[in-house]
Amino acid sequence: MQKLVQGLSVPAFMYGTAWKEAKTEELTRLALAAGFRAVDTANQRRHYVEAGVGSAVAAAIGAGELRRQDVFLQTKFTYAAGQDHRLPYDPRAEFVTQVEQSFQSSLEHLQTDYVDSYVLHGPAVRRGLTRVDWEVWRTMEGLQRAQKARLLGVSNVSLEQLTALHRDAEVKPAFVQNRCYAATGWDREVRTFCAAEGIVYQGFSLLTANPHVLASPAVGRIAQRLGRSAEQIVFRFALEAGMLPLTGTTDPRHMREDLEAFDFSLEAAEVDALEAIAG
Repeated sequence: MQKLVQGLSVPAFMYGTAWKEAKTEELTRLALAAGFRAVDTANQRRHYVEAGVGSAVAAAIGAGELRRQDVFLQTKFTYAAGQDHRLPYDPRAEFVTQVEQSFQSSLEHLQTDYVDSYVLHGPAVRRGLTRVDWEVWRTMEGLQRAQKARLLGVSNVSLEQLTALHRDAEVKPAFVQNRCYAATGWDREVRTFCAAEGIVYQGFSLLTANPHVLASPAVGRIAQRLGRSAEQIVFRFALEAGMLPLTGTTDPRHMREDLEAFDFSLEAAEVDALEAIAG
């Protein structure tokens, strides 16, 4: 299943590669074999092994299993505060240069000459946008105009920050990627803004941030009715709520089961019940 995003066709479910370390390449290969065609990473060695993603995709292409255009690759620029000592750029350089160095490093890691989505891995501060954020975003806009990054996005962002970014950006964000808590109505305010402005909301930690939802009677009843797992119910809910969900499972069986969320539907009342679940 695909979503149309700023005129481009994007797979509607994404495999996330955070915290996979030495298993990144193997798990990415397994995710591709299971049917995932969108992969999320970041040039942030603290939590990701971006080169492992590139090796997995290159191997699949080299084996004739996929073409580059079959795989949607998303990576991120991360400020030094979110990095460890293994920085992909000179931290003393101007921010324009940091973005350019990080992006070039990403292309090398991913063994490609373009990325499908380039994401700011969170604003520099918790409230508002700084001059630095705008320097970084303007540089990202240049990459998009040069057709080196097909779409742009922002992660770990508040409604206030997103509103300001969308208002003043020359290239509007195509994606928002946030940790999605049921306790906040599944990030309802940000999702509502995204829906109104044609931004695709990418939800991560849908399972790990919401264990009480997986164990809830509401999910249990739906799972029993459909003969599905609680995890599949949450992912199906996310799809029906308009999200593009991420999964980071390391189990090949769960990879296949997660994609089976496309094979069934929830009743409207069930979607409403899950929307209303709080912490």
